[in-house]
Amino acid sequence: MSNYPHPILAREGWPFIAIALALALVVTGAAGLGWALPFWLLFVFVVQFFRDPPRHIPQAPKAVLAPADGRIVAIEPTRDPYLNRDCMKISVFMNVFNVHSNRSPVDGEVVQRWYNAGSFLNAALDKASVENERNALHLRTQDGQDVTCVQVAGLVARRILCYVEAGAKLARGQRYGFIRFGSRVDVYLPPGTRARVTIGDKVSASSTVLAELP
Repeated sequence: MSNYPHPILAREGWPFIAIALALALVVTGAAGLGWALPFWLLFVFVVQFFRDPPRHIPQAPKAVLAPADGRIVAIEPTRDPYLNRDCMKISVFMNVFNVHSNRSPVDGEVVQRWYNAGSFLNAALDKASVENERNALHLRTQDGQDVTCVQVAGLVARRILCYVEAGAKLARGQRYGFIRFGSRVDVYLPPGTRARVTIGDKVSASSTVLAELP
């Protein structure tokens, strides 16, 4: 199953793609391909950054899916700073070559949304979870499990986009936001959750099962 109501090139990137293409064409026309090569490379980079391909979505009822593409940088017991509870945290770090579309890890309703302004530290660092600019969603599944999903800005990222508010209902794999140019997503899961990934694993949004809820 897939959930993909959006174009393969994310709409958030259309202005950047258009500007990069226009620059490449103008420099090519004015100075030739040799001088324009860096601008064509920039255009290719911008296109790959804003790609947003469809993905297979596993349907196991207790599965928690990856909310983003990237690499697992944390799997640890900790305290959920939003729901004030003991939990398991799994963190996905996105570099500039990963897809930056963010998708819901579970089927559930948005109970609450929080936005916190902050710093722009390297998103691979643990302290980025509590010091960087971030946007958090409290999701509640139909069987009452609480999942907190947090978009965290990175060293280069300067814009977190989130398109849902409290009361919205999300299907697993449904696209709900985007982070521009390098970032991280933290998922806080209830005690008893079993991780299905390990540190260093590469994951794909919606396709990779991060964990299994109790």
